[in-house]
Amino acid sequence: MRNIVVESLKNIPVSEQQIEIVERKGVGHPDYICDAVMDGISVALSREYIKSFWDIMHHNVDKGLLVAGGTNKRFGGGEVTKPMELIIGDRATREVGGKRIDVNTIAINAAKEWIKKNLRFVDPDAHLTYRVVLFPGSEELTGIFKTKGAVRAANDTSAAVGYAPLSETEKAVLQTENYLNSKEFKRVFPDTGEDIKVMGFRNDRELNMTIAMPFICKYIESEEAYFKRKDEALEAVNEFVGRFFLKGKVNIYLNTLDKKGKGMDGMYLSLLGTSAEDADSGQVGRGNRVNGVIALNRPMGTEAAAGKNPVSHVGKIYNILTHRIANEIYKEVKGIKEVYVWLCSQIGVPIDHPKIASAHLILEQGVSFGSVSKKAEDVIDSELKNIARFCAELAEGKYPVC
Repeated sequence: MRNIVVESLKNIPVSEQQIEIVERKGVGHPDYICDAVMDGISVALSREYIKSFWDIMHHNVDKGLLVAGGTNKRFGGGEVTKPMELIIGDRATREVGGKRIDVNTIAINAAKEWIKKNLRFVDPDAHLTYRVVLFPGSEELTGIFKTKGAVRAANDTSAAVGYAPLSETEKAVLQTENYLNSKEFKRVFPDTGEDIKVMGFRNDRELNMTIAMPFICKYIESEEAYFKRKDEALEAVNEFVGRFFLKGKVNIYLNTLDKKGKGMDGMYLSLLGTSAEDADSGQVGRGNRVNGVIALNRPMGTEAAAGKNPVSHVGKIYNILTHRIANEIYKEVKGIKEVYVWLCSQIGVPIDHPKIASAHLILEQGVSFGSVSKKAEDVIDSELKNIARFCAELAEGKYPVC
């Protein structure tokens, strides 16, 4: 029997609260890069472990640091004067039964593959150096992987929380960054970089979004050209946001540090499209939550999901699973305004039997708790029963972590 508790909350749903703040760090943000790259390394290692050893071995590639480099920028171009450095750290199994795999090469190749795919102006060979500091784990934690079975024991005592549905503000912030980094937008604005940050602040029915988005030096020949393209981009963003945020007024602010007349110092220009080129380092766990946003009105855990192994590390498994369960409850059980799901593990206990699994329901007016509580409990129980399949999907990289 699983320990599942379902409660009814009298809270005001986030979408009905007067103030709401939501942040999204885009694909080229140094923190996003660290999260996405480290998780890509975990997927690549899992693939190689299965190929070489027929099972996923112990690894946690969740200590990553992207050290900013240096550039010399000017209108029409510039040079990289110091490459960025990507430090790939923590633990990974290198040998089983006398057979070794080349962990360092797998990690670096996975990092380069992600960069080539997602950062148009970054050459992963010329613009970055790599330092791999992955060592074998402790005997006690690696011993978890010697036990056969579809479901592994938790390697940590940890907790996570997920929720559903996304509020309109959360959707607006998430979709705006997705649009600005979409192929559609980049076809029209190839002179914009990927390091896009969106901060949304809703006051009642008025949404304010402050956006930081670099323009690429080689496309910008003058201050006049920069501000012309900035105005055109701002117009496109306003048109996009107006398509789906229909409940109130929207104010969009783009690159608010800009100042005409200051030359290069008054414009957000980039050589490679990411501030990691010369301004801002990145670190695993400082970016978006696993549902893609940093929502300050919501409860959040402190675990970084990116790079952790997908079969025993609850810091990854439960972080993503709580959001999945919350979405399933919201979809399957009628009469719920908002749902929050909590999972807490106990180290050494199988991950399909958390110490506590809990759902907090905010109900529509007139809906009785008794009519929905058992249905919500059944969804939780079903998802935990199928956790082995969920972990297999995690290992394949099916669920994003940022």
